[in-house]
Amino acid sequence: MALRKTEEADLRRRYPLFVEIGMVLTLAVLIVAFRLDMTADDSFEVQLQEQEVVQMEEIQQTQQIEKPPPPPRPPVPVEVPNDEVLDDVELELDASLDIDAAVDLPPPPPPQEEEEEEPEIFVIVEEMPELIGGLAGLQKRIKYPEIAKKAGVEGRVYVQFVVDEQGNVHNPVVTRGIGAGCDEAAVKAIMDAKFTPGKQRGKPVKVKMSLPVTFKLK
Repeated sequence: MALRKTEEADLRRRYPLFVEIGMVLTLAVLIVAFRLDMTADDSFEVQLQEQEVVQMEEIQQTQQIEKPPPPPRPPVPVEVPNDEVLDDVELELDASLDIDAAVDLPPPPPPQEEEEEEPEIFVIVEEMPELIGGLAGLQKRIKYPEIAKKAGVEGRVYVQFVVDEQGNVHNPVVTRGIGAGCDEAAVKAIMDAKFTPGKQRGKPVKVKMSLPVTFKLK
């Protein structure tokens, strides 16, 4: 064990010496290599090629020449018919003509007759027409048709009509009938009836009305 420790101590003392010897050898190798490189560079010839000079031609800028506008087209001649020259016409005036004399003018047209507007027919007014004698008096004036009696026809006939400003009946129309001559009998009874005229704002007016006429066998 003592011998091994002695060898290790000896190696530690010599270690710096080994390092210095390694560094010297490394420097020597580098110096020799550098000198060999310099010698090789001196024998090397460098040849430079002459560079060709390319001359650039100057490009001239093109100029646009303005062309003059084309001349206008000549107008197309249009054939015009020859104007006939009329001879001068001399007007002979009657010297005896009296300018200040009255001129006979045609008579004015007759005035147009204004069409009279038909009075309005009302359905509801302030004072409705009243049947003189009432429905009872109307029923008394009805003549029962013989055909209806024999056939036993009964029912009501509704008649629509207009009462004018004097209370007279106009334009009777059966709106619902029963036939067998009863419709005609109802219209005749209404036409023979008399009404007091209807009034609107105190003025007599035409009024449309509707009444039933009853046919019943006894």
